[in-house]
Amino acid sequence: MTSTAADVLRLLRVRGETLAVAESLTGGLVAAALTDVPGASQSFRGSVTAYATEVKHRLLGVDATLLDRRGAVDPQVAARMADGVRRALGADWGISTTGVAGPAPQDGQPVGTVHVAVAGPSGTDSGPSSGGKVASLRLNGGRAEIRMESVRSVLALLLEELAGEQTGNERAQDTEQNGGT
Repeated sequence: MTSTAADVLRLLRVRGETLAVAESLTGGLVAAALTDVPGASQSFRGSVTAYATEVKHRLLGVDATLLDRRGAVDPQVAARMADGVRRALGADWGISTTGVAGPAPQDGQPVGTVHVAVAGPSGTDSGPSSGGKVASLRLNGGRAEIRMESVRSVLALLLEELAGEQTGNERAQDTEQNGGT
């Protein structure tokens, strides 16, 4: 996990971009993984541990109607948390975790139901990011295993997005240098 966090931070540093984290079931573990990497402060802006549903609404701007209708363990909630923390902390990228680590089900969702999300820099302050991705997971194991796998999953999702954009940008630059062919 530390190597994934290091890879994420390295790519962000190279790109001159920043990251913010919104966590629910992971309770600060994503931020801890990132800040374990020396030099993290060059790209990591901060985090919000939004364990309570009200915090997701008040601090991260997740729509109250969505929370009432779908509950906090929902892919759309994860997407809004990622975008909300990105905007709230002034970062280029936002990532989030929400789910049920156990020991009991929550909001009608079984233990191991997890949603992780990435919101990219293509959004504006007045609306949600148009760049982003959500992964819905069904994880096995105890509470600690589910939480750690959620950390690994959200960092891997962000790394995938960053690497994909890097590859796309390199292709665009190569095309321009070769006369558009």
